[in-house]
Amino acid sequence: MTGAKVTIVGAGRVGASAAYALQLGSTCRELVLVDVASDLARGEAMDLMHGRAIAGGPCIAAGDYDAARGSDLVIVTAGLRRRPDESRLELIERNVTLFRTIIRELKEAGAGDAVLLVVTNPVDVLTYLAAVELGWPRERTIGLGTALDTLRFRSLLGERLGLDPARIDALIIGEHGDSMVPLLSAARYEGRPLASAPGYSEQAVREAVEATRRAGAEVLRLKGGAGYAVGLAVREVSAAILNEAPAALPVSTVHDAGELAGVALSLPTRVGRRGVKEVVRPQMAEGEHRALIDSAEVLRKTIARVMASA
Repeated sequence: MTGAKVTIVGAGRVGASAAYALQLGSTCRELVLVDVASDLARGEAMDLMHGRAIAGGPCIAAGDYDAARGSDLVIVTAGLRRRPDESRLELIERNVTLFRTIIRELKEAGAGDAVLLVVTNPVDVLTYLAAVELGWPRERTIGLGTALDTLRFRSLLGERLGLDPARIDALIIGEHGDSMVPLLSAARYEGRPLASAPGYSEQAVREAVEATRRAGAEVLRLKGGAGYAVGLAVREVSAAILNEAPAALPVSTVHDAGELAGVALSLPTRVGRRGVKEVVRPQMAEGEHRALIDSAEVLRKTIARVMASA
């Protein structure tokens, strides 16, 4: 367990799942839940605290935004839910006002020494918005991005190919949304090309790609929204930040130069206590590179609309 303090803004399904994953992973020393529904935050904190005798983990409490002061990491999960027939990008009109309120509250609470991890959708657009408007160094704003899509993709590949997903190395980059880009050219199983794995099937891989693309909407349709897998993805990224992990994770950050300038999207990124340490440009096939540029353009148009309406 690190000696870190973590604040989660939003105690709904995603926030509570993230808190539980952080508790089981003994990721931090102190965990604070903040929600406009204060009783919900208090109830979730109490419920988690009741399990400490078995789970161990951090001291857990609920509070207001002032409780975020002194945090090493602030995780924002608060937001309006996506409708079953609504894309993540269509959420922007409904979520941007709420998100700007959260940013203002965090600034006023003096949480400016923290790394901000944005989970709320549309995560790439809101990551860009936070990086521009928060007034903190941009490298301290990170979006969960395609870390969740990558987790889903590896799991779905394992299911369809009959392989252990923990031994599959496969990435999703770009937008956390419909224009996400699977890097099939670099996919590996036990260090060897995925195509050489026993039981490999191009059809099964195509099915896994499409299932990954539809996963968020399907879980929303079936149970009202994701929780467990996103909680685990949050824990993976949080642990990398707090432990200065050397692994590069597919998280969303703002890009200021080249063909990706003016957007936040996911590429493999090394992170630490001060935020982004290094963005690693992966090798990719020509078609994958074109798809990444297209993904950036999708996001660039939406970001321009949001910033123009500020």
